[in-house]
Amino acid sequence: MTYVIVGGGVAGLVTARRLALGGASVTVLEASDRFGGIVASHTVGGIILDAGAESFATRGSTVESLATELGLGPDIVTPLAAPAWLQRVAGPAVPLPATSVLGIPAVPLAADVIAVVGLRAALRAQLDLVLPAPFGLNSLTLGDLVRRRMGSGMLEGIVTPVVRGVHSAHPYELEVDRVAPFIRSAMRSEGSLAHGVRLLRANAPAGSAIAGIRGGVHRIVIELLADLERLGVTLELGARVSSVVPGSARVGRRTVRGDVIVATAGLLEPNERRPLTLATLVVDAPQLDAAPRGTGVLVVDGAPGVTARALTHSTAKWPWLAERTDGRHVLRLSYDGSGPDDLADVARADAATLLGIELAPSSVVDVARVEWSRPSPESPAPEGITSVGEAAGGTGLAAVVAHAESTAARLLS
Repeated sequence: MTYVIVGGGVAGLVTARRLALGGASVTVLEASDRFGGIVASHTVGGIILDAGAESFATRGSTVESLATELGLGPDIVTPLAAPAWLQRVAGPAVPLPATSVLGIPAVPLAADVIAVVGLRAALRAQLDLVLPAPFGLNSLTLGDLVRRRMGSGMLEGIVTPVVRGVHSAHPYELEVDRVAPFIRSAMRSEGSLAHGVRLLRANAPAGSAIAGIRGGVHRIVIELLADLERLGVTLELGARVSSVVPGSARVGRRTVRGDVIVATAGLLEPNERRPLTLATLVVDAPQLDAAPRGTGVLVVDGAPGVTARALTHSTAKWPWLAERTDGRHVLRLSYDGSGPDDLADVARADAATLLGIELAPSSVVDVARVEWSRPSPESPAPEGITSVGEAAGGTGLAAVVAHAESTAARLLS
């Protein structure tokens, strides 16, 4: 068995590893000058930080199992048990409701829900409990499901900013069965969306829904590459593939033969990709020692005076990182699109607004800008070609790794 994997992000590397462990001959072709895709590192203010993904969902234990196989098990860590906050359109930021799944509340009329969306939207969401059980159950997207069961106020007031913060996509772009695979069965069992969420929360294992790696999630790529070299996988950088057909990939004038697996959206048309910009600030700001907004702030569309869609207070979220920063704080802000030209100034102003503090220009030790491009959920794979990665498996490391593992297992069988 011979395979050619086009794309050296995590999906491509995980697929390559599993195929090689199964005895296959594998070549990985990566167009850029490094492997790992959006799992990457950079140095800001002298601190090595994740430049892309900095956590993973613990659902299914897929990433944890991979990390453990790679020798990183002892370094798997959970974030500080502090709430995230939400910046509303009107009024100051408030803590996110405690009992929810992707922002969908288990108790629509809970005080912390009303504090976010207001009484009118909460009352509309409460109608979920009296709607016929099958109503909305056939919704394709998460956005359709929440809107039909709980109304647009709940969708845009809580669920959308949470989902965008987690998946970098609007709920209307995400299929229910991908992003919340057990929600339909829970609704059938309990008769409503809210009670389905309550069941999922009750059945969830104790502990955090996400985890990270001490030293950064990018360490997974380092260990993957070491394992692939040990397994004899051919790894090529700067290998830009111009076309693929079943059985071969074209690199310049060279043809690389083998069953082709596309693990990148690089072969897709530019208008099928969504840009995302991250600004990382390292600041000297003692007023942040108390973590005034917990682990970070999500932003509702239309919140005045804020351009960012989310802020992570990284040194509050990850105790291991706080131990390495000599009292400085790391803030990470995300922006839709290519972000503003004056990103450093905008990010500092946004951070001050979202955290409710003064943040003078002199407090900023360093700032870094990183731009990523992600496929839209509808991005198609070339006909007759196996595909892995976000476009095929869904957003987030857990979904990407699980899909890559299952795809490799299917090919080996």
